[in-house]
Amino acid sequence: MVEPFDPVQSANETARETRRQLLREARFGTLATINENGYPFASLVTFALDRVETPFLLVSRLSGHTKHLLMDPRCSLLVGDPGKGDPLAHARITIQCTASTIDPSNEDIIILRTLFLARHPKSALYIDFPDFLFIKLTMMEASLNGGFGKAFRLNGDDLR
Repeated sequence: MVEPFDPVQSANETARETRRQLLREARFGTLATINENGYPFASLVTFALDRVETPFLLVSRLSGHTKHLLMDPRCSLLVGDPGKGDPLAHARITIQCTASTIDPSNEDIIILRTLFLARHPKSALYIDFPDFLFIKLTMMEASLNGGFGKAFRLNGDDLR
């Protein structure tokens, strides 16, 4: 029996560099969480990268996506700039992640705060509100679409 053709390729250095570029340049993405009824819930979020280029969020405990992440840490982050013309012709990546809250007493919190404010200066208006917290997104695997005919599967090693 002939195996069906799989157009998705294993990651190569070009795919890994595209992943790095997308995360470095993007200031926001679409976060998909699992709600209390087990349904997907997508929301627009801002994110930054820590010192090892792991994405992290600044979120309010009042938002639906935060409540979902605290119940079930599985999520995905879609990042990409649709650009001009056909949005499907531009690179984008969907990263499956596990979310974890960052303890405010963690010694790295000042660094994370500085990195987030550098990427999102207007967040200075609310970053210190008591309901806000940082959440780290540990990247597990990803699907990278570099444009038509450029689909790649990235594993954990490709994301580190």
